[in-house]
Amino acid sequence: MATVLRVADPVAALVDAVGADAVRTDAATLELYGQDVFGRGAPLLAVIRPASVDALCAGVAAARAQGLALVPRGGGMSYTGGYLAADAGAVLVDTGALNRIIEVNETDMTVTVEAGVTWAALHERLAPLRLRPPVWGTLSGRFATVGGGASQNGMFWGARNGTIADSVLSMDVVLADGSLLTTGARAFRPYGPDLTGLFAADAGAFGVKARLTLKLVREAAAHAYGSYSFPDADGLLAALSEIAREGLASETCGFDPFLQAQRMQRESLASDAKALLGMMKKQGSFWKGLKEGAKVVAAGRSFLDEVPFSAHVWCEGRSQAAADADLAAVNAIAARFGGTVVENTIPKILRANPFGNVNSMLGPKGERWVPVHGILPHSRGKAAIDAVIALYESHADAMERLEVGAGYMFATVGSNALLIEPVFFWPQPVDAIHRAYVEPAHLAKLPGFPETPEARALVETLRREVIGIMAAHEAIHFQIGRTYPWADSLAPAGRRIIDAMKAAVDPEGAMNPGSLGL
Repeated sequence: MATVLRVADPVAALVDAVGADAVRTDAATLELYGQDVFGRGAPLLAVIRPASVDALCAGVAAARAQGLALVPRGGGMSYTGGYLAADAGAVLVDTGALNRIIEVNETDMTVTVEAGVTWAALHERLAPLRLRPPVWGTLSGRFATVGGGASQNGMFWGARNGTIADSVLSMDVVLADGSLLTTGARAFRPYGPDLTGLFAADAGAFGVKARLTLKLVREAAAHAYGSYSFPDADGLLAALSEIAREGLASETCGFDPFLQAQRMQRESLASDAKALLGMMKKQGSFWKGLKEGAKVVAAGRSFLDEVPFSAHVWCEGRSQAAADADLAAVNAIAARFGGTVVENTIPKILRANPFGNVNSMLGPKGERWVPVHGILPHSRGKAAIDAVIALYESHADAMERLEVGAGYMFATVGSNALLIEPVFFWPQPVDAIHRAYVEPAHLAKLPGFPETPEARALVETLRREVIGIMAAHEAIHFQIGRTYPWADSLAPAGRRIIDAMKAAVDPEGAMNPGSLGL
């Protein structure tokens, strides 16, 4: 790890490189950028927010000339320490001002963007052209960025096609010395060994994403939505896995009773009404939209009250008949595993407004929230969730006493993987990051809580133990950050290759020290 040099005024060198307007050292900024959704890092020296790729290169080079460590940050939605400084005195690189969509190439079916473009902004630009990347963002895409997605990987919209990293063709990456590396061809990937893949999902350990070129596909012409009640997790998991194997749904998700109840409490029907117009526009005609909108209002938020476990499915196709046929096949699979059809409000609302608010960063009463997850082969899903439930039962007394709630979400990734995401809620005050991202009107209605160090300590213990369970069941992870033991999972030969690459692109270990476990 590089040692921070004690120079007269390292901040002045940063100002010379990127301009005074792009350097912040005030306490409020350093506090906000020094924390993620769950944790806090070591105190920062400064935050730089370059407004061009040239300025980004200059800023990185200036920081290294002063012996400063660098920490890249995208939209700030991490909860795994991905951009939390390991040691005091680092410079955080906020890529949010690199927010230009450089080219939409409809002939070659590619889009090139700067790293700070949000998924919401990209969707807004591409939607009128009926284009999108194969995997087109996470639910936090109002703030989450394309560069952050490439660094952390992730999925939701378009999950049938894999993960965000699968949609990236090439990247321009600023290395620790300030030089700019282009990772691959802009037409196809890979051309020889996959250099783009080596920089994808690197948690910022190998460089700062500056520009990215993504594949494009045509937006579907028609959509169909399904929601289902299952009496137990076994049936739900089996159904989701079979739906994924058959390739019937563009996206799937499922909730256990606890997380389902949290979601129903968190939002009001008024917020659904805001989404209603968008949903109606997507139904193809005024009268059909009016009919579907009326169903949402009539269902309100009571339609899942008696549902033990719920699954939600999005189908799409070149025609309404094709989308409806896929949904009919999904209905048959759900029935085979004990599922029954319920009102499909949730998938309709989410698809109409794919990048909504991120108020779910807090529980319905303002509880703190943090997930942990694993992506597993279908064959290991049931055993993993059984082990997680056994863990909760072993800590049940403490969880009840300290008011620590736990649930889990499910989703499928491609045709061959299942995501299990245990989620924890506990009483603790909100932090600066919540005040920055949760809607002020929503935040003002939450009662809040005093400090509860014992409850947080229990959550930290539960997270560690869940990660251990996931490792025992062959899970891998998105947004590795500083939370998941990726480096320790490598075979010796693999670790030697990664160490050699780190030494080649960052010989002093100054780029996001500690991320990936390096």
